[in-house]
Amino acid sequence: MLSSWQKATPAGRKYVIRTWAFMVPYMVICISMMLTDAFDDIIGKPAGWLLALVVSAPIIGQLWATLSLMREADEFVRAVAAKQFIVAAGLAMALATFWGFAETFANAPHLPGWLIYAAFWMLYGMVAPFIRTSN
Repeated sequence: MLSSWQKATPAGRKYVIRTWAFMVPYMVICISMMLTDAFDDIIGKPAGWLLALVVSAPIIGQLWATLSLMREADEFVRAVAAKQFIVAAGLAMALATFWGFAETFANAPHLPGWLIYAAFWMLYGMVAPFIRTSN
């Protein structure tokens, strides 16, 4: 791992640091919500909006880290990452749209909207091996 860190570009190193900086607090918040009842009293109350903001802030930060990687990387990495990002986002939106209509017309079970983030990264990982060029 150390050798891959040393071979990484400055943009790649910044991305890793930023992702860790946003994901560690996110994991701490989520794990504390799962293992304790500390947040149960505010769910459904106005303070629940603050909790939603606190939980979503690291996710927004990690998306910013990804977009910053695209901005700061060399031309090839920028082009490939942007193509992968766009295709994954399009597929995630198509999936969310399909499921929304399935909920409306086929009585499919409701899924929380925040799952789109997980679906996006799952799809990003699935399309990345197939999008390897900047053409």
